Amino acid sequence: MIDRSALLAQSLLVAAFLAGPSLAAADEALKKDMAAVIALQGLPCGQVETVQVNAENDYTCQCKDGNRYRVHVNTAGRVIIEKQK
Repeated sequence: MIDRSALLAQSLLVAAFLAGPSLAAADEALKKDMAAVIALQGLPCGQVETVQVNAENDYTCQCKDGNRYRVHVNTAGRVIIEKQK
């Protein structure tokens, strides 16, 4: 008979393995969304390489061309994009 702790460990390992691809897909979707938001504001970016989540609706994006932006929603509900140094 299989020990319950071994069964639990196996279940957690399988869950972690299956969650990996979905997290990667969500990350890629977020990168595409941020690139679209930046492009709609007419700012240069091309492709977003990394997105750092600062808070809810507050992100720092690093673009492939070297530009870096903070994308957030202000208290009025408007999307604000600030170029970072």
